[in-house]
Amino acid sequence: MKVVILAGGGGTRLFPLSRQGYPKQFLKIGDNASLLSQTIQRFLPLVKETDLLIVTNQEYLHHVQAELKVCGIEGAHILLEPVARNTAPAIALAVRYCIDELGASDDEVIFITPADHIIRPIEDFCKAVLLAAEMAEKERIVTFGIKPVKPETGYGYIQAGVQWEEGYVVESFREKPDMETAEEYVHAGNYYWNSGMFIFMVGCFQAELAALAPEIADLAAKPWKVVIEKFAEMPNISIDYALAEKSKKVATIPFTTYWNDIGSWDAIYDVLDKDENGNALEGDCLLVDSVNSLVLGRSRLIAGIGLEDLLVVETDDVILVAKKGESQKVRDVVIELKRQGRTEAEVPTTVHRPWGSYTVLGEGPGYKMKKIVVAPGGRLSLQMHYHRSEHWIVTGGSARVTIGEEEKIVHENESVFIPMSTKHRLENPGRIPLEIIEVQNGKYLEEDDIVRFDDIYGRA
Repeated sequence: MKVVILAGGGGTRLFPLSRQGYPKQFLKIGDNASLLSQTIQRFLPLVKETDLLIVTNQEYLHHVQAELKVCGIEGAHILLEPVARNTAPAIALAVRYCIDELGASDDEVIFITPADHIIRPIEDFCKAVLLAAEMAEKERIVTFGIKPVKPETGYGYIQAGVQWEEGYVVESFREKPDMETAEEYVHAGNYYWNSGMFIFMVGCFQAELAALAPEIADLAAKPWKVVIEKFAEMPNISIDYALAEKSKKVATIPFTTYWNDIGSWDAIYDVLDKDENGNALEGDCLLVDSVNSLVLGRSRLIAGIGLEDLLVVETDDVILVAKKGESQKVRDVVIELKRQGRTEAEVPTTVHRPWGSYTVLGEGPGYKMKKIVVAPGGRLSLQMHYHRSEHWIVTGGSARVTIGEEEKIVHENESVFIPMSTKHRLENPGRIPLEIIEVQNGKYLEEDDIVRFDDIYGRA
């Protein structure tokens, strides 16, 4: 069995914690491990790490590499989508890669899963996967259906038909409903939330794709390197629309293990531990006479009085306040921020890079201040700026600094100045994180004023 983890989504429903530059699959929600790391760990009892394939994009490559390192995995494969084309093209590309590079045959089973769900316990999940694999070997495309615990407008639904094996033949897939329709689905008893997980044999998938989505199948029949080159020609369509809704070979298994797709702040509230008043708290929080609320802080004290059924999420540049039950509308907030050209919609103040991260501490006309953290062994590109000078003050660790033709070691409480239009590089030769405060001065201070001459991460 091969496992394909889809980890390329941008995610806006958990704004402001999740943004285009750092989406939810890399967040740590209710656990010390990120959602992607938790997903990887779920499959290690079932397959070798060399049978894991993570599909993402260039922007998130170093995040995925970092998570694999955290998991202690070296043999997993990473497949980069050239452009975003939704789940159907991504899955077709992944299947072609499994055939060409991993030697998957027509009768090999492939499990497709999103990277950002919480499922527990792992033992029960593994049993469900093995059952689904047995059913998929009977020329079926199998999906997990989640038994609804309440009417939910944020999920698509699967209508179960006649019983087959340990599950049901799928009668239909239904789009995200309004509340009245969702209540009808729950009352009917044969509707399940669509988990987005699929399992199938290679040959069955290819045959159904050729019959139902030939515009994808024709290109996906070529070698995977050709598919990569022409990937932008793929239609932008989900696997549900392209295949699952049309196929007569789809079956669903009721999924009884705990599942949460972390698709909204209401879902976050459900998964976190609560105090005696039903409040889910993270960070420096102090509540008085407050019940059934989520308060999540990151950079300051949050004090609440008389809160009831509220969601409060704080980052160092955004505070989100919403009623419980309304968090699906967070996406509307992000859309409006983008319409206004606000950078908060996509870029958090802490930006992660292959070598570490930087956080904008403050900025104004002609200056910008950052905190830069370089991981042990991390090395920024050899670069130059036309429009700004930089002053580096080391506050932790030791730095190896290149300025022009000179190279030197800079220790704590020491500083260096980099003149405008001068080649320079920052490295961490030590065993602890290097922390510096960077003060930029100039008339133009955006990130695109970087000319790279050499880079170990392939960005030059």
